[in-house]
Amino acid sequence: MSTQEPVDLTLGDFLRACRARVRPEDVGLPGGGRPRRVPGLRREELALLAHVSVDYLVRLEQGRAARVSAEVLQALSEALRLRPDEHEYLLRVARPPRSAPATRPAPQRVRPQTRQLLDSLHEFPALLLGRRMDVLAWNPLGAALLADFDTLPAVRRNLVRLAFTDPTCRALYADWATAARECVAYLRMDAARWPDDPALTELVDELSAKDDDFRRWWRDHRVRARAFGRKRFQHPVAGPMELDFQALGVGDDPDQTLFVYTAEADSPSAEALRFLAAWSAGPHRPARTRLRGDGPAA
Repeated sequence: MSTQEPVDLTLGDFLRACRARVRPEDVGLPGGGRPRRVPGLRREELALLAHVSVDYLVRLEQGRAARVSAEVLQALSEALRLRPDEHEYLLRVARPPRSAPATRPAPQRVRPQTRQLLDSLHEFPALLLGRRMDVLAWNPLGAALLADFDTLPAVRRNLVRLAFTDPTCRALYADWATAARECVAYLRMDAARWPDDPALTELVDELSAKDDDFRRWWRDHRVRARAFGRKRFQHPVAGPMELDFQALGVGDDPDQTLFVYTAEADSPSAEALRFLAAWSAGPHRPARTRLRGDGPAA
């Protein structure tokens, strides 16, 4: 009976996915002119660029290599032209934390100071996101923009789950496919940080079973850090809006992010956001800033 541990192919899957997205001409190699059997770089080409042997690259992609050196990871990152967040993901999957199987992370708690900050953001929609894109807290304008989170059970207060399973949320995004793919990329970054989180595994399994797009995009191994960007909304009350968002760290908790949406000054989107703020303060006002669930979030 073999005592060998199961092979972890996460690093190999990521390397193959990244290799498939790089064209030879993008990295100074001849394209060849003839159609290729597989997209992107061949193993031989990536090995040449990263200054490693083809055999070693094969072992990396098959999960058969021992601990990978920082120098090799840096060379692979440069050869594949990875962004900083992709490089961070590469380091995490190459050196996953050693922890007990299926260990739930510590409960996600919201500090009173964070709730006070959310309450003070009257002009801007804001959400506090935790692991797995869970919505931990929100202000009234954030609820008016995205969803009345107070009416949702705690398990459904998750931006990825809403994007793929809620028709109203799906219709909210003017470009749903782009927004949904970004959600999947954010979730992959969380998976690298918490590979043994059972709740994250359950979420991925659930959405993979329910939605073909999620399943395909999850297998693409695209990753993205929560930082900043722009989203286009088709809001049922305020109409079309193009809003920028920024993701801000919260204190010393690396697993909590404050998402704040803003509109360009004097733009139609800014006017629409002001209208939505007035609407949310009226009879249809969503609940004021709330915690996720009745107690500390898991």
